[in-house]
Amino acid sequence: MPYPASFSFYVPTAIEYGRGNLAKLPGFVRQLGGKRVLIVGDPGVKAAGIVDRVLDTLRVADIEAVAFTEVQSDPAVHSVTQGIALARNKSCDLIVGVGGGSALDTAKAIGLMLGNAGTIRDYVGIGKVPHAGAPVIAIPTTSGTGSELTIWSVLSDTEADIKISIGSVYNCPRIGLLDPELTRSLPASITAATGMDALTHAIESCVNTANQPMTEALAHQAISLIGRSLRRATLHGDDIDARGDMLLASAMAGIAFNATRLGLVHAFALPLGNKFGIAHGLVNAIMLPAVIAYNASSNVEGYAKVAALLGESTADRTAHAVLELRRDIGITQTLADFGVREHRFDEIIDEAMQSGNVAVNPRYPSREDMTALLRHGMAGTI
Repeated sequence: MPYPASFSFYVPTAIEYGRGNLAKLPGFVRQLGGKRVLIVGDPGVKAAGIVDRVLDTLRVADIEAVAFTEVQSDPAVHSVTQGIALARNKSCDLIVGVGGGSALDTAKAIGLMLGNAGTIRDYVGIGKVPHAGAPVIAIPTTSGTGSELTIWSVLSDTEADIKISIGSVYNCPRIGLLDPELTRSLPASITAATGMDALTHAIESCVNTANQPMTEALAHQAISLIGRSLRRATLHGDDIDARGDMLLASAMAGIAFNATRLGLVHAFALPLGNKFGIAHGLVNAIMLPAVIAYNASSNVEGYAKVAALLGESTADRTAHAVLELRRDIGITQTLADFGVREHRFDEIIDEAMQSGNVAVNPRYPSREDMTALLRHGMAGTI
């Protein structure tokens, strides 16, 4: 599939990677002019002691900080509202997000709203935010979403019972602080699911119709790193080299899809996550092999490159390589395990077809195609 005749590539976030990088946080806060910091996390990173480490790092440097750790695993609009209220009450002027995609997406949205009027619902879509917000430093503790580098915040609007997405260059963190030491405590099941999320980002971005040379290079490197290190990171969590590879792969894939969007896996991910409570990385892992098998004939060259990076020789083996990886890291669930049934397919497909990711997928699907893909997801087949 040829590259677009013209394209844009822009990375507004500074990337700081290194073991022990958390120690550099006070310097970055001062560099951005922060006086009072709101730390945004979730109960998991709080329980792991990581939020306290961030607080201690700032307090030793005489930087005032307060923590907001009520972010849910499926981040909600009301969490953003609560975080904004706390930030304003404490006169916070800089946000530090620490955790997985849920915490980082929430932190970004809070920072955004400290510089813009209305509510976060006013900015659903892409390019609708008029002003920069408070600066955000994003510290990922999982290796999957790439949220520390992307323009997107994906939130659950529980009142409307939908997922909403806010995309803006103003929603990008100012600094992505990548420290593989902070991912060591991640349980194997979450390492596996978030790793499959990163793989999905990388594959969908480099085979879709918006693929370009800059993003393809990043996506291919991400796939290579995941292929060699996701098994080790999952099965041997203390392997810091594997953890580092996965953290870099997640970031690279995030940069890639920031410019290209994704594909059908992510079109399905929003309704399946919202309606059935399936973790984002897990639903991607479930749907990815079947979507690859469906798409492969429409971009043979692109999928052949992916196959080679995963140790296979032809495009039609790509789905098998991903299926084998998924099994090796212990992901055996199907959509049926989460209560998905055929009588719900129409509402899932209705919401999935509204996604902008459908338009760039290498093959445009009919409703019958989408139904067949959901059936594969129910059965765990390709």
